Amino acid sequence: MAQTAGAAKKPAPVQAARDAFEEAVRDFAAFGFSTIRREEADVPYYVNEFWTAGQRQAHALHEISYRACFKPQLPGFFIDRLTREGDSVYDPFMGRGTTPVQAALQGRRPMGNDVNPLSVLLTRPRLSPPTLTEIEQSLAEIEWRCDEIDREDLLAFYHPDTLRQICALRRHLFKHAPLKQSAAPALDWIRMVALNRLTGHSPGFFSVYSLPPNQAVSVEAQLKINARRGQTPPPRNVAQLIMKKSRKLLSEGVPPPHPAPLLATGPAWRAPAIADAMVDLIVTSPPFLDVVQYAQDNWLRNWFAGVDADAVKISAHRSVDAWTQMVRDCLSEFARIVRPGGHVAFEVGEVRGGAVHLERQVWAAAEGLPFDRLFVLVNQQEFTKTSNCWGVVNNSKGTNSNRIVLLRRR
Repeated sequence: MAQTAGAAKKPAPVQAARDAFEEAVRDFAAFGFSTIRREEADVPYYVNEFWTAGQRQAHALHEISYRACFKPQLPGFFIDRLTREGDSVYDPFMGRGTTPVQAALQGRRPMGNDVNPLSVLLTRPRLSPPTLTEIEQSLAEIEWRCDEIDREDLLAFYHPDTLRQICALRRHLFKHAPLKQSAAPALDWIRMVALNRLTGHSPGFFSVYSLPPNQAVSVEAQLKINARRGQTPPPRNVAQLIMKKSRKLLSEGVPPPHPAPLLATGPAWRAPAIADAMVDLIVTSPPFLDVVQYAQDNWLRNWFAGVDADAVKISAHRSVDAWTQMVRDCLSEFARIVRPGGHVAFEVGEVRGGAVHLERQVWAAAEGLPFDRLFVLVNQQEFTKTSNCWGVVNNSKGTNSNRIVLLRRR
């Protein structure tokens, strides 16, 4: 039937949903600030405090250490508004698994990938956690009394008795909990917790005072720390510390029933395990040029887990052009796996003193692909005035604000 003259044309359902989301962003004022709309270099920006420092008390399951990870409130913001229960939420650069874990907590299907095999080990156990009783029973089955020490140099970090326990646990996991399987959920969990207790700055870690496990210093550097502080590694009870951390992680319960997860290890620009149009929402953040040295920082975790660090090819793009080409390759694959009407929330930050605006590189990389480029959402957590949104100086290096490029699959 022909539309009568003057009648308003109804937007398509997908278009209406898109417009509703942009309207919600534009009108957002939950924390007392009005959204500011700006346009820079032909890119539209919406700036506000969309999730605040006061909301940082995320679910306890997220309390896993990893370099350069975003807060759970970031994926939660988009999961809430752009998906429904049972939808598939994917992160191809999942790191510690923030997006998949948050998706599971919100009843969505968690999907994730990372080139670093550690990511699956950190994520998988938290999607369907064992009970505290099962963890305790599995710990009791380990032969802790062992005189063997696999690496004498690690005595820079550990008391000899502690290192014997760590080595005993490591050998038990190698035998009974293969890396690529989760047939032993409690042992999978125990390995994940141990990976996060290897080194740190409090008695809750296995080591003497050191940096956290996501920034493990070298043996030589640790010896210097020990000498400077006049410290020697104290004895620790590994099983007790694993139980203590497990109780904390599980203190707020486990994810509700949700569709079976899909986790993979490989480059973000190739996802053979994901079918066409399978994903409803991608929330991700890639490495920002060469800011963070993931392989170097995780050397001790790799040793404990039995991961060959030399075989892990983590991207560290030193030029903007090379980084942008990587993003283009990723977006091309996202165009295949995201359903029409689905979204990509691509988070970047400020690098090199704010001189490089990576969100504009993402915006340019999406040109010509089957995506509508909606806008860039800028979350400024300590919002004071407009100038602070565009020239943040709370850190001299690294990420100063969340800048998320929003794309919609046509």
